[in-house]
Order: sequence, then C-alpha cells, then structure tokens
Amino acid sequence: MSTDVVQKLWGFCHTLRHDGIDYGDYIEQLTYLLFLKMADERGIDLSKISVTTEKGEKIKVNCSWPGLEAKSGTALTEHYIDVLRALGQQKGLLGDIFTQAQSRFNNPVNLKKLVGLIDETEWTALDIDIKAAAFEGLLEKAASEGKKGAGQYFTPRILIQSIVSCIKPDPRVHREFTVCDPACGTGGFLVASYEWLIEHTRGGAMDRELAERVRKKTYFGEDLVARPRRLALMNLYLHNLEPVIKLGDSIYEVPDGRRYDVVLTNPPFGTKGANQVPEREDFVISTSNKQLNFIQHVITILKPGGRAAVVVPDNCLFADQAGDVFKVLTEDCELHTVLRLPNGTFSPYSPGTKTNVIFFTKGYPTENVWLYDARTNVPRITKKDRPLTPEHFAEFETCFGPDPNGRAKRDPKHSKEDRWRTFHITEVKDRDFKIDSLKWLKDESLDDGEELPDPEELAADAIAELEAAVEELNTIVSLLERNSNSETERSTRNLE
Repeated sequence: MSTDVVQKLWGFCHTLRHDGIDYGDYIEQLTYLLFLKMADERGIDLSKISVTTEKGEKIKVNCSWPGLEAKSGTALTEHYIDVLRALGQQKGLLGDIFTQAQSRFNNPVNLKKLVGLIDETEWTALDIDIKAAAFEGLLEKAASEGKKGAGQYFTPRILIQSIVSCIKPDPRVHREFTVCDPACGTGGFLVASYEWLIEHTRGGAMDRELAERVRKKTYFGEDLVARPRRLALMNLYLHNLEPVIKLGDSIYEVPDGRRYDVVLTNPPFGTKGANQVPEREDFVISTSNKQLNFIQHVITILKPGGRAAVVVPDNCLFADQAGDVFKVLTEDCELHTVLRLPNGTFSPYSPGTKTNVIFFTKGYPTENVWLYDARTNVPRITKKDRPLTPEHFAEFETCFGPDPNGRAKRDPKHSKEDRWRTFHITEVKDRDFKIDSLKWLKDESLDDGEELPDPEELAADAIAELEAAVEELNTIVSLLERNSNSETERSTRNLE
C-alpha cells in the first residue's frame, strides 16, 4: 500500500519538474497539503484562521482543505499563497510546519492536480506504519534523485535502525527520559527511536501517561535549515508525534539548559560554513572542524550517564585537533565502541566519504575501546548492484551486545573474520588519540592491481586530507587574529 502511494505521488513529481519545481520543493509542497488534508480528516477547523495584515488589520482566512479544494485557476494559486502565509503566523505545530512557507506553483493546473491526488487517499485511515513509510519513501526518493544538497540530511535507514537497535532509546526507563538529534535533518533518528519503542511495547501498548509523554515530551531535535526541519516535523506528525524541533545552529549558538538521556546524530559532512571557531566556553578545544565541534556539543547536551551515537567522517579521527578532542572525550566519557562503516555507505549522496559511528556514555572515563571494522575487504556499497542491507551490520550488533552502554561481555571471537578488536586506553594514548590508526586487518585490494580503490575513493581521501589542512590553517589564522586583537587592545590601553 505504501509503495502504491509513493509511486502515485512520485509519478506526478516528474510532471512538476517541467514547471520548475525540483524534488525538494515537491516534497515540501506535499508536506503543506498533506497536513491540511489530515487536519480536515481529524475534524480540525481551519476555516477561520486569524491573521494580521501588513496594515495591522485582523482578518480571517479559510485555510481548510475544502476551502482549498473548491478553488481552481489563478484563484487557487492566490488562495494557496494566502493559506501558507496565514498558517505561518500561528503558534505551535501549525506555525512550526508553515514557518516561511512559500508556494512553488506557477501553473494552477498542476496545483489542482496535486490536490486531487492527495484527496484520493484518506490519510488518517491508513495505518501509521503505512502512511509514514509512504512519506519516508518520498524523502528517500528525493534524496537519491535530487543531488543538490539532499544527502546533507538523509542517513541510510538501515544504518539508523542498526544504531538505534544498539542504543535502545527506551522512554519507559523514567518519566524525564528524552532523545535528541541536534542535526536532525528529516528526523530519521527520532522516527527510528519511536519505531523501536513501538516494537518493544507489543505494537504500541502504552498507558495513557506514557503515551502522552512520548507524543509531546520525549523527542527533540534541531536543524540549521528550514526545509529539513519542516520535513522532520511532518515526518513525526505522520507517526502521531508532536516533537520539539528548533530551527537554529547547534554549534555556534549556546545551547539552553536542557540535557538528554540519548543523543543520536549524523552531523553534516564537509567544511562549508566552518571557517570560524565557535565562541563557546563549554568547548574545551577550539577548532573550526564542524564534526569535532559536534562531538563537543554532544558531550555538553548529554545528561550524566547519558549515551550517544554519532556518525563522523574519517577526518574526525585523524585531523590535526582530532587527538585533542578525543582525549577530552575519553576522559569525560566512556568511548566504548567505534564502528568503521563500509565504503559507499552514503551512496549516492557522498559515495566517496569514509565514515564511522562512535558510541560513548558520559560520566565514565574510557578504559577500553572496541572497534568493529565493517570496511576492510568489504565490497563498496552501490545504489543498485550492492546496496546497503541489514546483513552489513548483523554481526556488529551481535558483537556490540545487549547493553546499550557497551558493557555486555565482549569477545573478539564473536567475529568470524577477525573484525572485532579491543584496544586499551594506553594504546589509544600512544597513538595520540588518533582512532583512525587503530587498524589490524590487511587490505587485500592493495595487493591486487585489479582491485585498487576506485578513483572516486582516492579523490575522497585526497579531499579529506586537504580539508583537514584547511581546517588547521583556519585555526592558525583565528589564533593569529586573536593575538593581533589582544596586542591592539594592549597598545591602546598603554597609549591611554
């Protein structure tokens, strides 16, 4: 059923591309219209929404689905614009979803057809799993088809599910239990955390207090960009959740006092926008490396005893200041597990980026780091021929064990191909806390001329090293500027 819905809605997207509406725009417009349709199905009256005009006058706008459905031609496109503007002024979930919402339709015929397509399905009558799967299917298609920026906020669902399975974000532990993703994108980690709970409560059998708490007070997120935040809100709304998702910069803005039991996140890759050092007192290490700053941010927002899983590129493990950050991490947290992901895990968005997942618990110093190598001598992941599957992480999950804090009894023999090793903190220290150097498997492709790494992979390695060098230069420049400013201030004081 969800496949049918996806195919029907996605098929129309190809038509809209000729009207100048790209994949991301299309999904965004679907978000607005789906919300209006489901609000009508649930009996929510949006026919008299109060708004303030530019002249300061109070007026009512009919934002209901029947009101939209009744119009056609230019009257439809104009009314749609008014509806988006009116809902964007409202408080709560309405305002969150429609903040800065804009119509992308130039042709009223296309808007009318999309309204008709959505109207054919009674969305609230669909099972939660079906309608959510339909929406996530559209998100995945948008991410794989629309290259421009989509991969920045889409993490493979199979990887997310494996991480969540290990971390076990269970709100039944206590009444203040919270889960956060400070770079939430379209909300994949938060959705998977909720789905994990549903699976472990016999299909969602919860008492009234727990159900209400889970619906409004358990899942939190933040994203820098309005579009993915909006999609995350809609994604979770389709799961009958009303999360708190902020629009803001997790790194450059000082966080509020809220702390979380579980943090699951995949910070954006690359160095775009990372040309200055955040001025935050809670960051022990000053660096312009975004991913290293995200690690420090996660340490801050975790409750004592809280646990985290963070996806990081390889340059986080070997960059100039990586050792400094990981030294702090291993002193303040128990970095108990590192998962080295297969090459191509993020195909087709960032196919050449080598990535890892680090798992840690706040408040306990690290004694041993267990590392699972799911990359060496594993065929590169591709979108069609060798897609990512649950089997890629099945053995890792067994090795990780049932304890979400990584304290289950572990044994290197749990891996048949010697992919599971432990390193004492002294070994990590001897390598200047550069986790990337903890390797033991021989890469057979290096001995076979026909199996040399793809040019794309070699290029990615070169880019990663260049980015690391640029980050080091940025740090040096920042330090020089600070010293220069300090000298100027001292000179000024002396003259006075």
